[in-house]
Amino acid sequence: MCFRRFLSLYLLAGGVAVLAADLTGNWVVAQPVNDGTTRRTYFDLKQQGDKITGGIRTGQFYYHVADAKPNAEGGYTLAASMMDGHQERKTQYQVKLSGDELHIWTPGRNGRPPSESVAHRTAAGEGAMPAKIPVPALHKVRYNGLAKTPPMGWNSWNKFASRVDDASVRGMADAMVTSGMKGAGYIYINIDDTWEGERDPNGNITSNKKFPDMKALADYVHSKGLKLGIYSSPGPNTCAGYEGSYAHEAQDAKTWGAWGIDYVKYDWCGARNIYSDEEMQAVYQKMGDALLKAGRPIVYSLCQYGRDDVWKWGPDVGGNLWRTTGDIRDTWDSMMKIGFSQNDHAPFAAPGHFNDPDMLEIGNGGMTDDEYRVHMSLWSMLAAPLIAGNDLRSMTQGIKDILMNREVIAIDQDPLGKQGTRLSQPGEQEIWVRHLAGGARAVALFNKAGDRAKMTVQWKDIGSAPKHARDLWAHADVPLNGNQWTTDVPSHGVVLLRIDSK
Repeated sequence: MCFRRFLSLYLLAGGVAVLAADLTGNWVVAQPVNDGTTRRTYFDLKQQGDKITGGIRTGQFYYHVADAKPNAEGGYTLAASMMDGHQERKTQYQVKLSGDELHIWTPGRNGRPPSESVAHRTAAGEGAMPAKIPVPALHKVRYNGLAKTPPMGWNSWNKFASRVDDASVRGMADAMVTSGMKGAGYIYINIDDTWEGERDPNGNITSNKKFPDMKALADYVHSKGLKLGIYSSPGPNTCAGYEGSYAHEAQDAKTWGAWGIDYVKYDWCGARNIYSDEEMQAVYQKMGDALLKAGRPIVYSLCQYGRDDVWKWGPDVGGNLWRTTGDIRDTWDSMMKIGFSQNDHAPFAAPGHFNDPDMLEIGNGGMTDDEYRVHMSLWSMLAAPLIAGNDLRSMTQGIKDILMNREVIAIDQDPLGKQGTRLSQPGEQEIWVRHLAGGARAVALFNKAGDRAKMTVQWKDIGSAPKHARDLWAHADVPLNGNQWTTDVPSHGVVLLRIDSK
């Protein structure tokens, strides 16, 4: 046989001979999304006999074809993998050529059935990762003067993910005011990923159909006495595969400034395909410089999951806060694992520069009210940003009481900006202490066990016996006698005290 597009003969099930077509070429699947954008997946394949190599790019993910085998349908099974930090990600596709179309079956995930799509040949090189732009030399970015206490607000991702739109953001702004959250100190309404549209012919980022007029939305949020936040990535794509800020940092910052944006969350995601962790600081520095020239004050939130010891250099790139962990989930185990692992980061928190153990899950239904009180107390002891992630329009009174406990919020917002630390860890109980302005202290007694527990704090362990103590969840003063204080703490619960020695 002498065919350029038919190379190999395979004997499959039942001894049926099938000609396997040559898949060499660059293929693209273009799938319109209801927000007006188009999601493209590229298959850049090279076939030699029965060997298929190449890469598959889908949004921020770039997989290398690791193995290819003929299948019973007359096509191939492609096994592909990529390294995401120290974690290997794997995926698999079934592909079959039919005329000039490459039919592709993607395995179903999270209970969804497999999906079929059709790819067509496209120009060589289309969809490839852009050329690497050398990183700038390191220098210290000027502090923007913002976030002297941890930012407080709301973010769309935990509850809405890709479903966020203009109407829901306006609804959250309304609810933040009417619920009393604004009065309690919450002021940022932050749009996470999936707002992005295409770039115009001049390279300016646009918003997609879900957000028809970002400037008008910012004006609306500002009219409520609130501030608007937005999201991007230093890579070509965001986590959800939308347009990132790669090679457009200064341009995007000016666009956000013109829209009236007050807060930017900058997520590493797609940048990892171009830059190493060792280059991360310089990459974030680039946007830090750009935001200072955006034309308005913008809080800078670094989101890169605590890689490369970000707490050591976050302030140097202009960061007001930086993620210290992976993504939180609305479970006791996730919240506990993240929250109680923050002790070593305490020396790096200060006014204008805070460790960020991720957003609050309070009110999303995965934990009990006692567990949510632990969540709120622990984040406040950590001087962490208080960024709610629930639907503010449908909060129960119990959730309102947790999120808007002003005595607890005052611990989080203490102007000294000093993060709390672990005092002791007897078994499944932990005692944390935080130094506050004016010589006061906060003491949190956490019970991680499945049963109630008696817990005792020795006053000598925190310096001296206090003259006054207040239980911030009971909203009541507590009697003080002797050199220690003992109380019952519920299972998965907390007692949070503010103590004064003067």
